[in-house]
Amino acid sequence: MTSPIIQVQDLRKNYGAVEALRGVSFEIAEGEVFGLLGPNGAGKTSTIEILEGMRTPDGGSARVCGLDPQTSGDEFKRQVGAVLQSTSLPDKLRVSEAIQLFASLYGVSPSPDHLLARFGLEEKRDAFYGKLSGGQKQRLALALALVQQPRVLFLDEPTAGLDPQVRREIYDVIAELRAEKKTILMTTHYIEEAERLCDRVAVIDHGRLIALGTPRELKERGAGTTRIELTLARPESDGALRGLDSVTDCREIEGRTVLHSTRPPATIVALVKHLEASGNELKSLEIVPPSLEDIFIELTGRRLRD
Repeated sequence: MTSPIIQVQDLRKNYGAVEALRGVSFEIAEGEVFGLLGPNGAGKTSTIEILEGMRTPDGGSARVCGLDPQTSGDEFKRQVGAVLQSTSLPDKLRVSEAIQLFASLYGVSPSPDHLLARFGLEEKRDAFYGKLSGGQKQRLALALALVQQPRVLFLDEPTAGLDPQVRREIYDVIAELRAEKKTILMTTHYIEEAERLCDRVAVIDHGRLIALGTPRELKERGAGTTRIELTLARPESDGALRGLDSVTDCREIEGRTVLHSTRPPATIVALVKHLEASGNELKSLEIVPPSLEDIFIELTGRRLRD
C-alpha cells in the first residue's frame, strides 16, 4: 500500500494558556482533496500552518511528502504550494511580473501565458495587482501557488470574504485541480465547499478532531435524526417546540424554524396538535435529509458559524 503523502500524528499547539490543537491525527492519500471543516478558532489554521512549516508544533509530528516541514528547507518548499487566508502583493506589481517573480524564487521557468490562461487572467496580464477584483486576486494566488508544480497544495479558507458568484468560480478551479488528482488540503467553514469539493472531511472543533469520513459517510452517521423545516404564521417559543415528541433540537435559521427529530411522523403529529391548541398556522413544512451542518450540530451542539 502506498504511504500517505501527508501524515499528522497527535499534533498539539498552545498559544499561552490556550490549547489550539489537542492531539489531532489524520492521514491524506496522494491525489486526495481533504477538508478541515470547523468554525473560526477551531484549530484549522494552526494545523495547516504547521504543515506549511510556518509554525512549530508543541507536540506530535507532521510529515508532508515524507519531509518534516520545520527542518526540510528548500526541498520541502519545492513540494508544496499554499494559498493563505490573506495574500497581498505590491499594488504596482503587474500580474505577469508576479508569476515571473515567484518562478525565480523557485528556480523554475513556467510559461506565464499558460498559467494566465488556466486561471482566466489573460486579459489581466499587464494589470496592476492593486486594480484586480477580489476574485481575480484569489485566482492569481492559486496560479502563484502552482508555479513550481507542487505535489501538495494547501488552501486556507480559499473563498473567505468572496461573494457567492466569485466563490463558485474558485470552486470550479479547485474542481479542475481535483480532476487532475492534485493533492489538496483545504480549510473551510462553508458546508457547501466541503460537500462539493472534498473526498474526505475532518470535522475539527476546540482543537480536537471529532469526526472523519467522506461527506456521505458523515451524513449517514447522523441519520438518526431528520431535519424538519417550518414556516409559521407567528414565532413559537423554542421551549414549546423542543418539548414536542422526539425533537432533539430546535433553532431559528434564516427566518425558518428548524427541528431535528428522531421520529419525524410523531413530531409532525405533535406539532399539528400544538399549533391547533395555540391558534398558530403552519405556512410550510419540509423534511430535509441530514446535511453536514446537521452532523456538526449533533457533534458539537452548535451551528458551524456560531
